[in-house]
Amino acid sequence: MSATTTHATPAPLSGAQLWLAAGALAAGNFIAVLDTTIANVSVPNIAGGLGVAANQGTWVITSYAVAEAITVPLTGWLAARFGTVRLFVTSMILFGLFSMLCGLSSSLEILLLCRVLQGLAGGPLMPLSQTLLQQIFPKEKQSTAIGLWSMTTLVAPVLGPVLGGVLCDQVSWPWIFHINVPIALICSYIAWQMLKPYESAIQRSRIDGIGLALLVIWVAALQLMLDEGKNHDWFASNEIVTLAIVAVIGFACFLIWELTERNPVVNLRVFRHRGYWVSVLTISLAFGSFFGSTVLTPQWLQSYMGYTATDAGIAQAISGILSVLAAPLVAQLTTRMDPRPLVFMGVMWLGAVTLFRSFATTDISFVQVAVPLFFQGLGMPFFFVPLIGLAMSSVEEHEMAAAAGLMNFLRTMSGAIATSLVTTAWEDKAKYYHDVLTGLTDAGGEAVRSMGTVFGTEPARNLLNYLVDSQSIMLSTNEVFWISGLSFVVAACVVWLAPRPTRVADTSNVH
Repeated sequence: MSATTTHATPAPLSGAQLWLAAGALAAGNFIAVLDTTIANVSVPNIAGGLGVAANQGTWVITSYAVAEAITVPLTGWLAARFGTVRLFVTSMILFGLFSMLCGLSSSLEILLLCRVLQGLAGGPLMPLSQTLLQQIFPKEKQSTAIGLWSMTTLVAPVLGPVLGGVLCDQVSWPWIFHINVPIALICSYIAWQMLKPYESAIQRSRIDGIGLALLVIWVAALQLMLDEGKNHDWFASNEIVTLAIVAVIGFACFLIWELTERNPVVNLRVFRHRGYWVSVLTISLAFGSFFGSTVLTPQWLQSYMGYTATDAGIAQAISGILSVLAAPLVAQLTTRMDPRPLVFMGVMWLGAVTLFRSFATTDISFVQVAVPLFFQGLGMPFFFVPLIGLAMSSVEEHEMAAAAGLMNFLRTMSGAIATSLVTTAWEDKAKYYHDVLTGLTDAGGEAVRSMGTVFGTEPARNLLNYLVDSQSIMLSTNEVFWISGLSFVVAACVVWLAPRPTRVADTSNVH
């Protein structure tokens, strides 16, 4: 049983009011997307500031991503239950509050808790900002609304690493979170004052509480297992075994419940469409490869190549330049031709550049790091934009909202899982190569004795260990890039399993 309250059609906003409201909505989307990448270059600073290992610092990235992924599919129900405007404003306020608490955190445990809460608050901001932008702009200016939203979505990940690097180097790492606070407070006030007439009807509908609980349980158990596994020798630890069992059983129960529930929190029935599940598989493989290498690059540059956070951020952000420039062209091509060749070319391009990056050496220059990343950005819109179009054209009209939410959830989860797998493999391979190189370099100790006559025995050992460390990290980094490149190639080939779409989907409501 549900009750509904209705609202009269609001009067259109004047020119100044329209752009003020649009700016507040775009800023909400901007800070939510910004926080997916602003911490990437800040991990070494955060780890050092809190006195934890760098691999634990990556939890700051994965905790936010997982929490955000969980709330995005719930946005539709939350908006219907509390109102679109009210939910957006509340999410903005909470996002600002939890951002402030992130910056004030004195331990990793508190920071991770606040990042989870920040992600839960930030999840609805992306889809709601797009929905409200389209509501406040008149029909003849809908393209402006979509363009404004798309531009903030594309620019925020580009600016994130640069802004994070500058704030870490010039101020301190808490400011990567504190910077959200004034934006959130100002924009929430403006949005409430300008958009109250646009409040949506309230529907007193029930939520699939059991499905939501099962979703949280298996996702949390899986992510904890991946994050903690390397610290507990994986399945030699009872804790990791327990988490694995909880994840498997929770996932199985989640599948059974969601496939039999009348109003599931996640509509898994959309996977009956071949074009949709192929698109989701492609985007999960490709985005996981992309996000994993995106997280790894600044850590490698800062921890082992002597880069500042600012320089690492600039090198990473360069990849977004061609992406932003090419996006409008790709959007037009997607409506005029079969999207599968566009996806194939885009993902193969990403794979080719990543494979090229797997031949780096320890004397690589900034230009040699930045130029491949610059050209890699060209592949992103060719991969992302037409793939969304392919997925949405594969489902029925009434399923598009559920399909979009599920696709976004799995995309974000793939990034979080890939981050854990990449950092684990990076460290494990570095240890392996360190042992191999140590045996090859100075198995009998002759090099240390020879160098010791010049530098002294202990400095000679330290120097040799530094050289071996540098080479082992470089070999490990190259191997991770190689595997990521092959994953891109597989993803590019998978897209051809999808049938040719018979219609062009309206993706304006897809986030």
